Amino acid sequence: MLTLRTRLVRWALRAIVRPLFLRGTVHDWRRRWPSSRAPADVRIEPAVGGDIRAEWLIPPEAGRTVIYYLHGGGFVMGSPGTHRRMMARLARAAGSRALVLDYRLAPEHPFPAALDDCVAGYRWLSRHTRPSDIVIAGDSAGGNLALATLLVLRDAGEPLPAACVCISAATDLSRSGASHRSRVADEVVLSPRFIRTVDELYRGDADPRDPLASPLFADLHGLPPLLLHVGTHELLLDDTLRFADRARAAGVDVTLEVWPGLWHVFHTFVSLPEARRALDDIAAFARRRFALAEVATASVSHR
Repeated sequence: MLTLRTRLVRWALRAIVRPLFLRGTVHDWRRRWPSSRAPADVRIEPAVGGDIRAEWLIPPEAGRTVIYYLHGGGFVMGSPGTHRRMMARLARAAGSRALVLDYRLAPEHPFPAALDDCVAGYRWLSRHTRPSDIVIAGDSAGGNLALATLLVLRDAGEPLPAACVCISAATDLSRSGASHRSRVADEVVLSPRFIRTVDELYRGDADPRDPLASPLFADLHGLPPLLLHVGTHELLLDDTLRFADRARAAGVDVTLEVWPGLWHVFHTFVSLPEARRALDDIAAFARRRFALAEVATASVSHR
């Protein structure tokens, strides 16, 4: 059962925040989403190297492992700043550094510009950090980009990260899942109009079933272990449920967590107990995958 505070936040989102994204332009939406602050003991440093734009979040507990994070925002907004508070909490819980990419946004830079940036960012990071010490993650549009990045790397024969975490990932830009219609009354953040608008701004002339735009339609064999989080009260519910089914059918190790009564990327509300539990669940998954990858690496090196 949701806490009273969480139910109040859900009501406020539906009554106050959601209407803001039922009207206005991309520039209005960007202006309405402020940056958040990390705790004072978490170092924030720009990533230096190549052409990437990114931000390091380094808690005192951080070791050598890295969460490579791709922020959400419908492909048209968001930044490392908008996710700073959530990522500081996650990095601390995982005992890792977080590298949050500032990829190019649509409509100024449509598909595949953001994906190109995400792949370039991973390649830059993997020159400095062992892939087995990296977990790639993202929420919403960032979850889409995390999965598409894995597909590009797999097809190029490059080493993949230890695991991938997707929060409310937008896996289907054709919006064919039933939840895009059946969950309209439950959704408290997004609207069908908003999703349709940002999807079309991002993909431009690309086919909505292009596997790199909609990973749901990709060949998913050979991907690393996945942790998928989604709330029951969101339009993108089926994007996650259907992707989990297809990934399992392709032989991928999938952990699916469906959070009753919760909304799209509720994890950003880090003061809520449900969000803290969800972030702690992601951190525990990352720690397990890092440990298993370390054992596998050690086993190979001793052969």
